Amino acid sequence: STIVEHAINGTLDKVEAEWDRRTALGVVMAAANYPDTPRKGDAITGLPKKLEDGHVFHAGTTMQDGKVVTSGGRVLCVVALGDMVKQAQNRAYEFADAIHFDGQQMRRDIGYRAIGRK
Repeated sequence: STIVEHAINGTLDKVEAEWDRRTALGVVMAAANYPDTPRKGDAITGLPKKLEDGHVFHAGTTMQDGKVVTSGGRVLCVVALGDMVKQAQNRAYEFADAIHFDGQQMRRDIGYRAIGRK
C-alpha cells in the first residue's frame, strides 16, 4: 500500500514515510509563444518510458491521434535527483534535452543560485 492509499483509508498510523535525502531539481519545458498565447498540438517526442533518478511530470499535454501533444503553456516538468545540486541540475537538463517539440523553450539557469551559495 502507498502512503496515499493509507491516507484515503485513514490508516496513516500504519505506515512510515521514507524520504529520499537527495536534491531534486525540476526544469519546466514550455510551449511556443508561452506565456502569451501558448501554441497547442505540437507532437512531443523523446519522452522516456522510465528515468533512473528522475521523472517527467505532464502538465500541458494531451493525447491526439495516439501521440502526446502540447495542450498548454507549461508542458512538462523534468525532475532529476542528485547527491548535490549540480548533479541534479546536470541530470535534469540531460533528461530535458532528450525531449523535443516544435517551439519548445526552457530556462537554462535553474539551480544556479543554489550552486552559487556553496
